[in-house]
Amino acid sequence: MKTEAKKVWMDGKLVDFADAKSHVLGHSLHYGVAVFEGIRAYETARGVAIFRLKEHVERFLASARFYFLPVPYSAAEIERAIIETTAANDIVPAYIRPLIYRGEPGLGVKNLTGKVSLTIGVVPASKYLGATSDEGVKTKISPFRKPRSDAIPSWAKAAGNYINSYLAGIDALKEGYEEAILLDALGHLAEGTGENIFLVRNRKLYTPGPESDILMGITRDSIIRIAGDLGYEVVEKPLSVNELYSAEEAFFSGTYAEIAPIRSVGQYIIGNGKVGPVTRDVSAVYYRTVKGEEKKYADWLTLVPKLSTPTVRPRA
Repeated sequence: MKTEAKKVWMDGKLVDFADAKSHVLGHSLHYGVAVFEGIRAYETARGVAIFRLKEHVERFLASARFYFLPVPYSAAEIERAIIETTAANDIVPAYIRPLIYRGEPGLGVKNLTGKVSLTIGVVPASKYLGATSDEGVKTKISPFRKPRSDAIPSWAKAAGNYINSYLAGIDALKEGYEEAILLDALGHLAEGTGENIFLVRNRKLYTPGPESDILMGITRDSIIRIAGDLGYEVVEKPLSVNELYSAEEAFFSGTYAEIAPIRSVGQYIIGNGKVGPVTRDVSAVYYRTVKGEEKKYADWLTLVPKLSTPTVRPRA
């Protein structure tokens, strides 16, 4: 397998990585009005497979509707384009980044004119959080709050939303932590800079619900389903910082982070500072699932065939 990206899909064509360019005066570059997805592809016994492709594309298109970005492709066409781009790059494990944006010159905040483009990139995926330790991630509570959804829709995975995550994440790194935990406007737990969060207490899982202005993560949904099938109760509710500090276990979930145990929050050690048994149970099934080893969740995987002739073309 190759270890570097070779091709990018742009408006119906696979172009060389070095030629994937957009104008410096593009509307989305200046105002953050773009939506994206993060999707992973894994090696399985049957070949490379993309995890929960259908659900990612559904959320992708829903995000575009939030931001009045008329997408010139159907869900089926986008799925096929993602498969073709993954095959063309021949990278595994892979991180796939589709993006909908306005890339032509178009200054002015209220600009709804100009071409809406779709691009798909594929890069090597590596371990993100906790890469240097098996004990979990050192975190801190961020001074930056997650915006309310009546200010910026949290259900849309928009590029501009991540300025908030950037500030929180950089603050954490500069203070010697690996990740930040953001609170919502009312002081309840929201999420990490790009992950949802779960707590464990008395073998029961707790996670913030939509009222905490979170992104409704697809990995989060997978964890809820897996945990329930394992017999664990999962409760979605507003969670306080005190509930986090006193949790027996805690972990992040996200496409890039996968499942990342949390070792500490500031000076507070979570549980005994080790990866807990519930986290291990859920993680084991999750990682078997993405590798195609769990028949129960086989429909979450989309196999990537070898590239033949591309079937998605630019629309006239």
